[in-house]
Amino acid sequence: MNIHSFVDHYTVLMGALVAGRRKFFAESTASRTLPELLESTAMQLPAAEGEGSYEVPTGSAVGPLDPAFFVAQWHGAGHPTLIYHHGNNERPFAFNPWSKNTFQDIIYAHRDLFPANLIALRAPFHQSLGLYLDKITDLENFASMLMASVRLIEALQAWSRAQGSTSILVSGVSLGGWVTNLHRAYYNSADVYLPMLAGAALDEVFLSSAYRRLTGDLALRDPEAVRRTLNFEGAYRAVESANVFPLLARHDAIIVCERQQQAYTHVTTIDKGHTTAVLAAGALRAFLLEHLPA
Repeated sequence: MNIHSFVDHYTVLMGALVAGRRKFFAESTASRTLPELLESTAMQLPAAEGEGSYEVPTGSAVGPLDPAFFVAQWHGAGHPTLIYHHGNNERPFAFNPWSKNTFQDIIYAHRDLFPANLIALRAPFHQSLGLYLDKITDLENFASMLMASVRLIEALQAWSRAQGSTSILVSGVSLGGWVTNLHRAYYNSADVYLPMLAGAALDEVFLSSAYRRLTGDLALRDPEAVRRTLNFEGAYRAVESANVFPLLARHDAIIVCERQQQAYTHVTTIDKGHTTAVLAAGALRAFLLEHLPA
């Protein structure tokens, strides 16, 4: 085990200690499918008037949800729009040194480098750690959270085009990378997809990676329930558009490169683990800038 993988295992161990009994899917593995949950998700964008944050009241199979988006930079018509989704348990609208916020580290603090409209999302349940830990003990809550973000991306890409955006790019890291790929699988309406540290076999994260320490015993005893809900490799492979440019970390013990690269034709890899890749904001920023339209 190299240092990158060691850091991943250590990070997961610390996360398991914090979570205690509130592990992923510890209380319920019953869930409708991702397409069914997407169909049951209803939202209407508020009227966005310039830069700022906007709450998006949302109905879903598990009740009301609370996604939001932040227009971080708006150059207007004639520019591309980058829609970014945060990672697991981040505070994407908290712009301070002690908040976990990859949007801040990768993009927002260096937004002058991005000749694009910039929109950041906040997934449901990401108002606080306590709320998130309470909700992810139920598989259908977690899956509904994913599909609410997917639905919000679709609404934002349509809105951005109506505002005159020249192209739409969707990206995210870790959890955000999974949401990026889910949007491509079920909508494929963006021009470019840039998933970082993600694939299409989300089930494997909870069942066979280092992250299984954070998976509840109920789910580990019923792995097929997790696979039926979270694996979307079939839907992903059915999309033939050559519009996805993924990035994976070679030593990632959570999003295992050898397994997740099976979803892709071409992959950019970096010599990092999951945690060390997330911390390598400069490398992730360079990856995004490389794929922005000139």
